[in-house]
Amino acid sequence: MRSSIRFLRKGKVAELADIAPTDTLLDYLRLTERSMGTKEGCAEGDCGACTIALGRLDRGGLRYQPVNSCIFLLGQVDGSEVVAVDDLAEAPDTLHPVQEAMVKHHGSQCGFCTPGFVMSLFSLYHADARPSRSDVNDWLAGNLCRCTGYRPIVDAALASCRTSPADRYAERKSETEAHLKSLLSDGDDVFIGNDDAFLAIPASVDGLDRLYAAHPEAILVAGATDVGLWITKQLRALPKIICLHRAGLDFIEATEDALIIGSAATYAAAQPHLAAIDPDLGEILRRLGSKQVRSTGTIGGNIANGSPIGDTPPVLIALGATVELRRAGITRQMPLEEFFLAYGKQDRAPGEFLTRIIVPRLARGQHLRCYKVSKRFDQDISALLGAFRFDIDEGRIMSARIAFGGMAATPKRAFKTESAIVGLPLADERQWRRAAGALAEDYRPISDHRASAAYRMATAQALLEKARREIAVQSSRHTRVVGQREVLVGRLV
Repeated sequence: MRSSIRFLRKGKVAELADIAPTDTLLDYLRLTERSMGTKEGCAEGDCGACTIALGRLDRGGLRYQPVNSCIFLLGQVDGSEVVAVDDLAEAPDTLHPVQEAMVKHHGSQCGFCTPGFVMSLFSLYHADARPSRSDVNDWLAGNLCRCTGYRPIVDAALASCRTSPADRYAERKSETEAHLKSLLSDGDDVFIGNDDAFLAIPASVDGLDRLYAAHPEAILVAGATDVGLWITKQLRALPKIICLHRAGLDFIEATEDALIIGSAATYAAAQPHLAAIDPDLGEILRRLGSKQVRSTGTIGGNIANGSPIGDTPPVLIALGATVELRRAGITRQMPLEEFFLAYGKQDRAPGEFLTRIIVPRLARGQHLRCYKVSKRFDQDISALLGAFRFDIDEGRIMSARIAFGGMAATPKRAFKTESAIVGLPLADERQWRRAAGALAEDYRPISDHRASAAYRMATAQALLEKARREIAVQSSRHTRVVGQREVLVGRLV
């Protein structure tokens, strides 16, 4: 066991022992290192001014991901490389290629947001992705600017990120990979503190199991995209934190019949696998948070925090997903919809933690549709999210699974609506309109600042009809605005 964290910084191994469980990476950079280029804007992971690049080994190779350092815990950098905007210039009179492009294309005015944009572009530069304008817009959705305007920033991205990376980070890639492998090779658990207050980083599931059984009141942190706000906005005291990024729960296994997702697998890692089940899953994840949020936030975290407006639970419920939990070496499984008991309450015993999510693939004759409704298209919390899986034979509904988020105190199935549409022909609009009335029996939505109860109910009924129409004609060309939006944005930005 180690009593310190170790990470790579400016080509050298940094080791820290005297850190608190809730210390953030941003505070370390600004207050301890005095690396002042990285800014604090919103302190909740929305504006992107605090973006840094986190280098980790992914499938054996080095990958840089943009991260919101304001809500990223310092303990989470153990075994990683941290790159901040202060590090990019090789000499006082030189700039990194993405910085040069920002200058050339006039991508900065007041400059407060600029470091975050530069670090997001640094990650894109090293993604070797040859991005289109639409790709860049997606990549930068988590970086906000209020004075420059996005067109010159996007132009800078297109000018700098369409060639293979050729900076000193690319030159020393093999050396960095060797350093990171060395940092992770000891397999030691990390424990900093004492039994009353600690930061712990177990290096295995067994280690996590033992530690959490002994301290069931500890907070499990996978991506910290939610817990980070407890610290920065709610100012909560969290004396015991267990970070999961080294516990071996970030796996993804694909079988012929199912996709098995480890609870600490990030949205970014899971997105292509879920999109392979159905494109709607990829689109839902594309609109979940920002690139920074998807790089660190996890599927398991989205489930385990039990939010009624989490984007992935309704979709996974509609697919018939099951979850596996573990405590003291004993595992159990349950349908995902049974995990959510009431607002803020899940079927999880003290010391029990989520290990994996089993997601069935669509069988022959099964069709899936998922829709997110929010005030903003990008990086916004859902007013409601509807997911529909229909089993169809000769144009008739044989069985159905319907789930909504934002319509109840938990993500919830619409059992009465499912029963009402079984046996209906897809072409019978009148019977479907009558069946949609059963949603009022399944849900009693509330009014809040995102949407009124009446709006939520009317929109849920409209989404059910939208799913019917799309599946009936096997096309979403006339019922989706995403394609039209991308054309419009491409012209304006």
